[in-house]
Amino acid sequence: MTRTVRFGSPKVQDEHGELPARWVSKQQAELMSKAFTREDAGTPEEEDDDVALPALPAGAKNYITPAGWQRMQDELKQLRRVERPKVVEVVSWAAGNGDRSENGDYLYGKKRLREIDRRIRFLGKRLEIAEVVDPDKQTRHDRVFFGATVTYVATSTDKEHTVTIVGADEADTERNRISWLSPVARALLKAEVGDEVAVQTPGGRETLEVLRIRYDKID
Repeated sequence: MTRTVRFGSPKVQDEHGELPARWVSKQQAELMSKAFTREDAGTPEEEDDDVALPALPAGAKNYITPAGWQRMQDELKQLRRVERPKVVEVVSWAAGNGDRSENGDYLYGKKRLREIDRRIRFLGKRLEIAEVVDPDKQTRHDRVFFGATVTYVATSTDKEHTVTIVGADEADTERNRISWLSPVARALLKAEVGDEVAVQTPGGRETLEVLRIRYDKID
C-alpha cells in the first residue's frame, strides 16, 4: 500500500556563530569599531529575545542520537566555560574605554554576549526535552526506523538517493542527514525494502521506492 506524507517539516532554529576575533589585530578592531558606529543608535543595548524552540507535532518526541546529544553537550560546555568568560572579559575591558555609545569594542562585545546567552538557553532547553535513541540497539533491520540509512529511488527521475534519518537538531543536508520529522523521513518510516511510499512536495506528488536499509554507526 502506498502512504502519502504532506510537505511541512518544522523549522529548526540555529543562532550559533563563530566567535569573532575582534582583538586579533589593530586593523580588525578599527574596522569593527567603524561598523558598529554605523549601527542604529536606537537599538536597545539590552535586547534579549526569548528562545523559540522548533515546533514539534502534537505528541511527537524530540529524538536525538547519542552522538548528536554529546555534540550539544560539548557545545554548551564550550560556551559556558570558554566563549562566554572570554567575551565578558573583553566587554569589561572595553567598558572602561570612554563613551560606551561610541565604543565599537563594547557594543560588539555586548551583542556577541547576547548571542552566546541565547544559544546557551536554546541548547539547555533542547537538551531538557531530548530523548536519546541509539540506532546501534535497533533489532529490526528490515524496516525503516529512527537512525536508519535508507537508499531509495524517486520513480519520476529514476535517481537514487541515500539519507540517514536523525533528530531535528542533527539535520545536515551536506551529509545527507534528514530530520525524522521531515516529509521524506516521515514517508519512509516503517517501510521495508521494495515498498513504495508517496510524499507530497511543493513540486507535486513524488513516489519513492525503498532499495536498501542499513543501520550504520552515526558519529
